[in-house]
Amino acid sequence: MPRLFPSLLGLLSLCVLAGCSGPAVLNALTSRAGFETTRDLGYAPGERGTYDLYVPDNADTRTPVVVFFHGGSWDGGSKSLYPFVGQSLATAGFVVAIPNYRLYPQTVFPGFVEDGARAVAAVARLASQGGHGLPAGRHPLFVMGHSAGAQIGALLAFDGRYLQRVGLDARALSGFIGLAGPYDFLPIQEERYKRIFPPAVRADSQPVRFASGRAAPALLITGLADTTVEPKETQSMARAIREKGGQVEVRTYPGLDHVGAVSSLATALPLGNRDVRDSVIRFVKDHSR
Repeated sequence: MPRLFPSLLGLLSLCVLAGCSGPAVLNALTSRAGFETTRDLGYAPGERGTYDLYVPDNADTRTPVVVFFHGGSWDGGSKSLYPFVGQSLATAGFVVAIPNYRLYPQTVFPGFVEDGARAVAAVARLASQGGHGLPAGRHPLFVMGHSAGAQIGALLAFDGRYLQRVGLDARALSGFIGLAGPYDFLPIQEERYKRIFPPAVRADSQPVRFASGRAAPALLITGLADTTVEPKETQSMARAIREKGGQVEVRTYPGLDHVGAVSSLATALPLGNRDVRDSVIRFVKDHSR
């Protein structure tokens, strides 16, 4: 399996000054109007057990909440790269939580998925009780991720054991959104991934194994130019969901690569394909009613 999205650095082609990273430029250009940001809210010990919260100015008791998991091959990445995602979805009228989670070698599978479950539970409690500008209410709850983060989100949505262990029912989710996700990547060839996914638990790392007709509706997005996580993984996951009688929408974009699946969410610059953001917004609204 090829290396998954280590970062946006050097890949967005945004850096015009030596030493500036793509995300730094993109986030610097991203407007901060229309929402409030609270950083480093804790859900578990340590810096990797924190999340950033983006709350639109007009949030009410029914505003949808989206928990977005970053990519990074399960051994890299950070919420600090994704203010542009928080802004993109918050200005569309959604509350956005972007967690960090433990990475290899600090943990191996399923440690980062367990962290994801704790983060979702913490955000769900905040949505119910209110705080940090988010009114208490019955907020539709969505899980979303890019690349490795999509694998984490898919397991939370389809393998109910993770959320159950933290006191949530997976049926409480209103939907799952996966951007360029690895859902069906066995057998593993690369040694580093063999270490991240130990043999004893490797089979359980495959979201496709847990496809179900009882899970929340899914939106799966992939690009035909993605050579990092090939589109066939999205097609495999979608096929498994349909075979189980579940709800799934697939959006496939010619010319879109791995990074483009997430950079398309940016509003500050015309990156990727604008229909990606439109499709995400439409999906959240449709399944929040």
